[in-house]
Amino acid sequence: MGKALIIGAGGVASVVVHKCCQNSEVFEEICIASRTVSKCDALKEKLQGGKTKITTAQVDADNVDELIALINKEKPDIVINVALPYQDLTIMDACLATKVDYMDTANYEPLDTAKFEYKWQWEYKEKFEKAGITALLGSGFDPGVTGVFSAYALKHEFDEIHYIDILDANAGDHGYPFATNFNPEINIREVTANGSYWENGDWVETEPMEIKRVYDFPEIGEKDMYLLHHEELESLALNITGIKRIRFFMTFSERYLTHLKVLENVGMTSIKPIMFEGKEIVPLQFLKAVLPDPASLGPRTKGKTNIGCIFKGIKDGKEKTYYIYNVCDHEECYKEVGSQAISYTTGVPAMIGAMMVMTGKWKKPGVYNIEEFDPDPFMDALNKFGLPWKECHSPELVD
Repeated sequence: MGKALIIGAGGVASVVVHKCCQNSEVFEEICIASRTVSKCDALKEKLQGGKTKITTAQVDADNVDELIALINKEKPDIVINVALPYQDLTIMDACLATKVDYMDTANYEPLDTAKFEYKWQWEYKEKFEKAGITALLGSGFDPGVTGVFSAYALKHEFDEIHYIDILDANAGDHGYPFATNFNPEINIREVTANGSYWENGDWVETEPMEIKRVYDFPEIGEKDMYLLHHEELESLALNITGIKRIRFFMTFSERYLTHLKVLENVGMTSIKPIMFEGKEIVPLQFLKAVLPDPASLGPRTKGKTNIGCIFKGIKDGKEKTYYIYNVCDHEECYKEVGSQAISYTTGVPAMIGAMMVMTGKWKKPGVYNIEEFDPDPFMDALNKFGLPWKECHSPELVD
């Protein structure tokens, strides 16, 4: 059917490449591009020989001119951005200049401020409409599948949804005293920021890790979870009818939080540059360099993830609750694509989102969040490509 340009060569990109190759009817050709072309070549080496034709390229995703030149050379039908969130806008600029559809898994975050929100990308809406191309934002799991779950619940289970709690549990064990399951820099910035949730039309801000709940997750058991700010709260508050409150919770072990607190106390999580032996370094970037690479955790990680949404609202004049979730096994993911479940749960929806745009199911000019499209074909694809979902019609609610 067509060609995708995949920008990035980390853990998530690796899953996207594997999944595109499993879906060669849609992805006849892919080009993998990154600053470090050897990583792209390693992926190509592992997967070439199937029906999908694979090429590689070197590109600096911070450089719009380089991106434009690469897109003009490769002539893809879509650009799949699985690089860093700092690079969203340069890649969107290059897509605009070349009139090529765009898709990412995480919203833009300025390098010098630990703040992620959609406003920068939403400002591109009119430009993408005029160019006649689609930008699909946040096609990972959370954000991403959680938005599709919300759209599906509104379409099939509710007339109005009043409350959404997004619950992200990782019961995986990699055996290290401390490591992060995705990019340490992004992960630690996210966790050390103030929490917030959306209620009655306003944001309520909390101290980092201030609100804790214990929840009994299907197939995983009881886990401590903490309220965080998360980007999909912002778009779901706009796009889901009847919303009164949306919250996001993620599980963390005591051990993880103790390590994090110590690192924070000694200044290692700071993004403010310091001078060290005549050179300027950012402590958090240095910490990232000494922590295990998330891509290396795959063979060591055992256990499961459970990510889903609990909804409360009205159907036919009556109150009801509903829970949709996915359980993913780290070891099964590693057997299939050589990665742990955190990369897998982001990479599979990235491929599906790109497929939705390429096949025309989700194709319309402008900038859109994932819950603004028909959820049904995406929900079907989740079952087909490795992230089957389950539902519960009388879940235990988070208090």
